[in-house]
This record gives sequence, structure tokens and C-alpha cells, in this order.
Amino acid sequence: MPKVKTEKKSGRKEVSSKEVQGLRFNTSLGQHILKNPKIVESMVEKAALRSTDTVLEIGPGTGNMTVKLLERSKRVVACEVDPRMVAELQKRVLGTHLQPKLHIMVGDVLKTELPFFDVCVANLPYQISSPFVFKLLLHRPMFRCALLMFQREFAERLIAKPGDKLYCRLSVNTQLLAKVDHVLKVGKNNFRPPPKVESSVVRIEPKNPAPPINFREWDGLVRIGFLRKNQTMSALFKHTSVVTVLEKNYRTHASLHNIVIPENFSLKDKTQAILVESKFDQKRARTMDMDDFIALLHAFNKEGIHFA
Repeated sequence: MPKVKTEKKSGRKEVSSKEVQGLRFNTSLGQHILKNPKIVESMVEKAALRSTDTVLEIGPGTGNMTVKLLERSKRVVACEVDPRMVAELQKRVLGTHLQPKLHIMVGDVLKTELPFFDVCVANLPYQISSPFVFKLLLHRPMFRCALLMFQREFAERLIAKPGDKLYCRLSVNTQLLAKVDHVLKVGKNNFRPPPKVESSVVRIEPKNPAPPINFREWDGLVRIGFLRKNQTMSALFKHTSVVTVLEKNYRTHASLHNIVIPENFSLKDKTQAILVESKFDQKRARTMDMDDFIALLHAFNKEGIHFA
């Protein structure tokens, strides 16, 4: 569910909520309910649910999608932060054959340990998009796929390729861990109340098995690469902040492996030599693909340079 910034007036935040059918939606929590049944049906269809599936739903709201998920799966675990929405959801299935199949988790999904699930379908609060994606992708045991609603630009970043204007650290990290496809554009008028941004639905399918890469190390390298994505790798690895962190890591590595560090040792010179030898010194992150980052990470690790 998209987050819409609260409007300011006379230096004070106005209450960012709307009343619809007696229920006030708090847009500061990202409460924009998907009202178009065709969009709901399309998302459920593209999830390709099986009757044996456990589905994780984030931000079920009043249950428009939850009911469809319950009809096609074995169990739905719905995670909701707002007790009022929980009450609405419980009322919706009360006394029906769907009630035993619904389990509700009340709380912030970012602070909650995710249960086992096969498929995740969610109309997310957009302010938690990035942290939730990585919480999802690092979750074990691995799930089959996720159908997630995002702000349009965020969705485009997820699927961006090297050289694209929106290609960024998010693109590289997500595509390392999963196959990502844009499946549906959703206009703002499909929500109640309408947000100020356009939306998109993305299908995320984790790579199974996961690539044999230490994700903390990988993300450390990619983070440096996208500090200034138009700068060369050579320029980026001369930044004082980068050199300081990597030198601390290197000295720790040397200590653990009984490597003697010469008195005239220069971490900056060492990283530059590695970049030149691996032919990445003049490369820029905005044009580097996953294979490039993997090759560069291996080149650094081989020489005892670590990023975590």
C-alpha cells in the first residue's frame, strides 16, 4: 500500500486519513486499499497458487485480496499492523468455511520473524518496500515466488539493467538473489483513497539454490560501487572512507591468517593494483552486470580484501 507524504499547513502535519464506509484509513501508514476486483483477481492468478500452499499476505487491509487467497490455498497468514483492520478482516470471514484457514499476525512485519510460506502476495506499504524485499529474499526456508505491489519507480529500479537510468544497488542486489519481472501496471484510481503515485506489480522468484556468495561481502562491494555510480572504480577506491574501512578489514584478515604486513604497506596502492590487474579500474557501476561484480569480488577476496 503506497505511502503518501502528509501535507504540511502552517508548520503542522494534517491528519493523513480518509473515511470510507465508516472506516478511517490512515495514509501515513500506507493504507490505500486496492478496490478494483479485476486487479485483485489478476494478482491472485499470476501467483499461480496451489491448493496445498501457505500464503503470506502483508497489509491485508479490509480483506479484498485475503478472501481470494483463502479460496485458492490451504492457509493464509496475514500480517497487519493496525488492530482496526484486523477486526475488519476477522469479521469478514467469521462463521464462514474460510475462517479456519486464516491466521492473523498483528505487528510490524519488519520486526516480526516470518513464518514458513510457499507464496507471498502483498499490497505493501511503500515505505517498507526496500527492507521488506531483502527480508523476503534472505528468508529461509526458501519460498516459491512473491507477487508484490510497489510504487512504479521502485518496481522499475528492481528490474533495471546495466546502463538504464534507474539501475542501482537495489537492482544488482535483487537480481543476484532472484528473477524479477514486471507483470502489471496499476493506476492510482484503483485504490481507496487514491495515492499520489502510480503503482506496479512485480513477480519475484528466488534463485534456488541461492548463488554461493556471502551476501554481506557482496553488498559491501556493491555499496561502494554505487556511492557515485558514474565514477570509475579506480576513483571510488581512493575515497578516504572506503580505504579506512577496507584497511581495518584487511588487518583483521591478516591477523587471523598470520599474514605479516610490511611497514610501508598501502591499502590504497593494493586495491589500485587489483583493479588494474582485473581490468576494472576504468569500469563504472552503472554499466557493470552481476558477472562483473562477482569477478571483482573474487579478485579482491583472493588478495585478502574483504567488505564485511
